[in-house]
Amino acid sequence: MKQISRRHFIQAGLIGAAAITTGFTSIASVGPVSSSIDKVKLGKTGLMVPRLALGTGTHGGNQSSDMTRMGVENWIKVARYAQERGMTFYDAADLYGSHQNVKEILKYVSREKATLQSKIWTRSEKWNQDAPGLTIDRFRKETGSEYFDIMLLHCMNNAKWQEEKKPYIEALSLAKQKGIVKSVGLSCHSIDALKVAAEDPWVDVILARINPEGVTMDASASEVMAVLQKAHDNGKGIIGMKIFGEGRFTEEAQREKSLQYAIGSKNIDCMTIGMTSIEQVDENVNRIMRIVGKG
Repeated sequence: MKQISRRHFIQAGLIGAAAITTGFTSIASVGPVSSSIDKVKLGKTGLMVPRLALGTGTHGGNQSSDMTRMGVENWIKVARYAQERGMTFYDAADLYGSHQNVKEILKYVSREKATLQSKIWTRSEKWNQDAPGLTIDRFRKETGSEYFDIMLLHCMNNAKWQEEKKPYIEALSLAKQKGIVKSVGLSCHSIDALKVAAEDPWVDVILARINPEGVTMDASASEVMAVLQKAHDNGKGIIGMKIFGEGRFTEEAQREKSLQYAIGSKNIDCMTIGMTSIEQVDENVNRIMRIVGKG
């Protein structure tokens, strides 16, 4: 009898289980499975991370996102398949309400083999009234993880974030000293915030919006890329987001062009993409590994 690999067995089993969210039912629609995603150095953080992170914040806000709205059980089916393709890097945030997703996937992925990133929402909401240090402790309880590989200030949108977010910066610095977080930084939502982050020695990691069409970005692609090059030269770990314009790149040619742009720049170490289907996992992993010459 013909042997079937564990990966193909899981793939076939998950297709039917995930049909409610993915809209496909045959193994042919998934496409061929090639190599797993590779690992890369994240700047000078000392971390080796999968080149592609499983995002949990597409269309996110007010502790909700596409990934939480699909239900944790359905998301876990996709995440477990992504695990088989080497994607054990999870990009979460308080704003997305996705810590429960992380807690569930860590039941299947050993903490030592996972890369966990979360982000602190620094604007006052009903759901984040804790002091900065207590917020980090809450994240640990919500995810079931004693530590985070990367912890970011979420959505910095002006050049004064160093001063305005000083209590959070101090709390993260203390957490880093204690080993509760391994690296710190911010996600940028303005070119001015990004320029400051590129030069700030406190910043280990920058999460930046980047794609060649300038969709949902902070400035033109060329302007953002120039700052990312400077940040990368300064040793910052660079994680790209909005690679597919938050889902607006519906054509394969657009997605191909965007991945070629990000990877070919050599300024972006890795990227986070939100995925809600096995089909998307296979497309992204296969395409990325072909582009980097390992597919």
